Amino acid sequence: MATAYRRFLLLLPLLAVAVAASASHPAHEFCAAGGDASCGVGGGGGDGTRILIKGGTVVNAHLAEEADVYIEDGVVVAVRPNIPVGDDNVRVIDATGKYVMPGGIDPHTHLEMEFMGTVTIDDFFSGHAAALAGGTTMHIDFVIPVNGNLTAGLESYRRKAAKAAMDYGFHMAITKWDDEVAREMELMVKEHGINSFKFFMAYKGSLMVTDDLLLQGLQKCKSLGALAMVHAENGDAVAEGQQRMIDLGITGPEGHALSRPPVLEGEATARAIRLAKFVNTPVYVVHVMSIDAMEEIAKAKREGQRVIGEPVVSGLVLDDSWLWDPDFTIASKYVMSPPIREAGHGKALQAALSSGILQLVGTDHCTFNSTQKAFGSDDFRKIPNGVNGLEERMHIIWDSMVETGKISVTDYVRVTSTECAKIFNIFPRKGAILEGSDADIIIINPKRSFVMGAHTHHSRSDTNVYEGKKGKGMVEVTISRGRVVWEDGVLNIAPGSGEYIRMPPFGYVFDGIEKSDAAYRASLRAPVHRGKAAA
Repeated sequence: MATAYRRFLLLLPLLAVAVAASASHPAHEFCAAGGDASCGVGGGGGDGTRILIKGGTVVNAHLAEEADVYIEDGVVVAVRPNIPVGDDNVRVIDATGKYVMPGGIDPHTHLEMEFMGTVTIDDFFSGHAAALAGGTTMHIDFVIPVNGNLTAGLESYRRKAAKAAMDYGFHMAITKWDDEVAREMELMVKEHGINSFKFFMAYKGSLMVTDDLLLQGLQKCKSLGALAMVHAENGDAVAEGQQRMIDLGITGPEGHALSRPPVLEGEATARAIRLAKFVNTPVYVVHVMSIDAMEEIAKAKREGQRVIGEPVVSGLVLDDSWLWDPDFTIASKYVMSPPIREAGHGKALQAALSSGILQLVGTDHCTFNSTQKAFGSDDFRKIPNGVNGLEERMHIIWDSMVETGKISVTDYVRVTSTECAKIFNIFPRKGAILEGSDADIIIINPKRSFVMGAHTHHSRSDTNVYEGKKGKGMVEVTISRGRVVWEDGVLNIAPGSGEYIRMPPFGYVFDGIEKSDAAYRASLRAPVHRGKAAA
């Protein structure tokens, strides 16, 4: 099947219409193909389908080696030292002194999402522009059902993704439960390539699910071989905490963090883990933001339970002090849920990531501009929750984790790409530079420095939570589906050139579940056959 699928991929045409975003243009604008002369196309980004990357260190999660990489028709054809050019029509890229790595895969984004009375400012084009400029070549977005209807939600997101400029997949949120939802879940897995479902334990009155719904959802996920994901906060307690802050006259962004402390994240994480253990199904905890939640995951993993913990960039490198800034515009841009925590949590999460307690890094990219954030200027409960990160993730993890010696270059590939591909069952098509893998590749120059900010990023947001951050390790080249789409600071992308990636069920996290179920049944020593009690 894999061979046939690869042959199918080789027949796919590569779209060549280009859109450039040069440094002379505002970060949120893009030059239309065929536009004025000032819209230059960068660095030969659309110059054919054959590329040879020479002289670099090729890094996979299992190995770093000096090798060349030959790409043809969007697929990696060869990875070995000293590949001869042999043809004038091959584009040669010199990667001497640089790292050649699989493009990043972001497991957690919200593009063009209707939320809290507005819509996230980045869509499937601007979000993809930001991602590609930052070295991410695929993401998995969350489909929100329409009035609980999964099919209607999927159709809505398909329309949104028509402008996609890179590959993407979908998770599906579950916001209510009945027989129709259960039927649609099966349809999503078997016909639409969705192998994960998210349950919000927070956002009471909108997205939040109750424990009985979560339990039924976990059971259905198990039967389908789909991964259950949870936003773990105690929604009832959060609602109480929010009202407590309002009663105390605390209405600013600091009230957001104070109303949903780490203990509520830890409680919900523990509850979700225990329910998953009761069902005996894997569970994936999204945006782990606190020591409290991380320790619950660590405990469960020590006991052999299949729990995946996903920290996000903001939780790893930021602290909540910004929420107390006297400037509302500055403070409000840091509002997200669960909240960014006080200093100390981030370092603990970094240590958990480096030791394997937490397995992969997402962003929860969910951007709103300052005008949207101002909806809550008099009441923190109305501030749209979300921060940026799609463009910044790969650079920040390199600078904060690799440059500091906390993880190796191979571990960097694992936490930013390979582990995501394995968990969601698309490895080695994605998340690797191997013969037959998709040619989603980045070239990082470890000696170059970066500076982040709203004036240079490609998100449409007018703010950036990493404003002014400096560091080392620059993504100089991004190759998506065999095309150079980012080079010399110039984007060369086309709306509609991305591909929807179907993700099959029963990934490796389900290996052995049937055997453990059988062992459980064998251990019950029941039912006990007894004679009838005397009258």
